[in-house]
Amino acid sequence: MPNHASRRTLLAAAAAAAATAAGAVVATSGTARTAAADGLNPEGPPGRRPDRAGLRRAVDRMSIAEKVGQLFVSRAYGHSATAPDAADAEQNQALFGVRTAAELVSRYHLGGIVYFAWAHNTRTPQQIAALSTGLQQAALTSGARIPLLLSTDQEHGAVARIGKPATLFPGAMALGASGSAADARRAARIAGSELAAMGIRQDYAPVADVNVNPANPVIGVRSFGSDPRAVAELAAAQVRGYQGAGVAATAKHFPGHGDTETDSHAGLPVMRHTRAEWEELDEPPFRAAVEAGVDAIMTAHIVFPALDPSGDPATLSRPIVTGILRERLGFQGVVVTDALDMAGVRQKYGDDRVPVLALLAGCDQLLNPPDLPLAHRSVLAAVASGELSESRIDESVLRILEVKSRRGLFDEAYPSAAAVDAVVGVREHLDAADRIAAATTTLLANPGALVPLDAKAAPRLLVTGTDPVSPSASTGPPTVVLARELTALGCRATAVAPARAVAAAAGNAAVLVCTYNVPEGGGPQHTLVTDLIATGVPVVLVALRNPYDPARLPACAAELATYSWGDAEMRAAARVLTGAARPAGRLPVPVPGRYPLGHGLSLDT
Repeated sequence: MPNHASRRTLLAAAAAAAATAAGAVVATSGTARTAAADGLNPEGPPGRRPDRAGLRRAVDRMSIAEKVGQLFVSRAYGHSATAPDAADAEQNQALFGVRTAAELVSRYHLGGIVYFAWAHNTRTPQQIAALSTGLQQAALTSGARIPLLLSTDQEHGAVARIGKPATLFPGAMALGASGSAADARRAARIAGSELAAMGIRQDYAPVADVNVNPANPVIGVRSFGSDPRAVAELAAAQVRGYQGAGVAATAKHFPGHGDTETDSHAGLPVMRHTRAEWEELDEPPFRAAVEAGVDAIMTAHIVFPALDPSGDPATLSRPIVTGILRERLGFQGVVVTDALDMAGVRQKYGDDRVPVLALLAGCDQLLNPPDLPLAHRSVLAAVASGELSESRIDESVLRILEVKSRRGLFDEAYPSAAAVDAVVGVREHLDAADRIAAATTTLLANPGALVPLDAKAAPRLLVTGTDPVSPSASTGPPTVVLARELTALGCRATAVAPARAVAAAAGNAAVLVCTYNVPEGGGPQHTLVTDLIATGVPVVLVALRNPYDPARLPACAAELATYSWGDAEMRAAARVLTGAARPAGRLPVPVPGRYPLGHGLSLDT
């Protein structure tokens, strides 16, 4: 099916579901709004009420360089704030003119550091906590002596920077399949508590985009689904969960990235929704997040002509950031840009202009500029020239300090090793991840009643297919993990490479084929499934990521969607396949040509 047809099919389905979304959001979120306005976390113990007068005095005492530094959230290389490995020190020197992350914080008076696995920031929980402590020491002993807001992308599912032994939960679309706001809130609450124990107090989650395009290359399963009402409910639940754990939630990517066919990391997407479609489909989850008291909202590097015909990406658009997010939605928190090293925001303007234009648009935090020294100089120069007023800078700094105050950083900036041991990856949290995952697996097809497999008969099973890069908290490739979990439940399951699968199929009770992001036309995965069906052995399709895979493959004896491929999801799939658990998930997106929104089979087990 052509992409545009798929997109329009989903738009129509989502628009129908959205008819009462705005009313539902307002009706269900008034309590949260009151709590947020009172300075309390919507869930959990009372939050810190920011002393706005005191924070204003703190802003007034800062130099202009210190104020500008508070706006930047930069990457830094190394596992340690003061003693990085030699290669990381050289990278810091080449990019920033300093050798350590602590020096980077001190030189530029940074407001935050963002952690990445590829920057070697996230090796172990204890190491992360020590890094956080070192960075906070650098911030609190230099410049304005303001604590850092340390952050990362820990969405769970397909995007997670911190892995085992930290707890990894099912991602957004899996939670959408369960449909449980309580599970979404509990997952965020636990995840937030683990982040806070490691000193990370801002998470770039939840994703509030409504995915209505099967061809979307960058959102997909990172979204809760295609029904804006459901996405709104789950996004708001996660905001409450994270912030109840003392972590600033960040709803993203405003004004909505769910119907694009270009990855903004590599290009500049264009959203073709009309203003009416935006109001029906894209706005409700962000409105719900605002009503839930979300601390921060991240902008998208997308062009949205119906909202701003200038051709500027939303991150640099005053009509979108100030006119819609601030004025229409009434958002008073921190607006953070998506990473400024992404191609989507760099195509129209140079790296010297992008941070200035983002601030003029109404953004507060400037995330990961490709050239921090240049960006910092450019903002200072814009203030000196009068293009940016110092009062405009003060507005953003005050918002950032309010979030730091609300999340308790002025009272307790340093994590503790004891808290890491007591909180991160403890059995209670791991068990909660398994319980939540158990409600997400979706049985899409079972025409011959092949599922559940009779584990008591110890059937021989072959597990094959695509093995994507393992999620950071998994114990191996998904085919291997799935085979191991099936064997633990009584089957005799063996994982084999796709090249050997057809020859090895004979004599097995079934062949389980794991698929991953099957392209239009099917490609090699289509060939594999076709050849396995031709052997006469029943084939079970396990869509590891996108639930759209079955529409691009021949019909199989049974079809499941897991939405992610971590250990918890593979355990849940094995239990459903063997009848140890009921398949409880329901499709949070329609699969054009195959399955409607909300589809999912049940078994009498």
